[in-house]
Amino acid sequence: MATLPVYRWRLAPDGLATRRQLRARGLRPGGQDVAAQLERPRRRRGPLVAYLYRIDQAVPVRPMTPARWAALDRANTARRTCPKCRREAGYVIPVSLGMCVPCHDNPTSLAA
Repeated sequence: MATLPVYRWRLAPDGLATRRQLRARGLRPGGQDVAAQLERPRRRRGPLVAYLYRIDQAVPVRPMTPARWAALDRANTARRTCPKCRREAGYVIPVSLGMCVPCHDNPTSLAA
């Protein structure tokens, strides 16, 4: 198995970009393999690692269709709907609580 070239922070050659950098250009990796690895050293922990992709092999981002927008809207609505009281909370329900804050703070108010 071949190893990836490793570059230090801010020393990657031109023609390589991270996923975020590709997305800022309206591109995505498009199934290509990782071309290199970028490492940012830290003092007390291991280095931060980012994978680099070749810009010339990247493909344009697929456009959002009306069906995709509708699916995204439904998913976000489901994340904001409390499973206990079935009301939309107006914020994303914390996974740690599993219900909206009023239902969590007062469990007997909607027990009926």
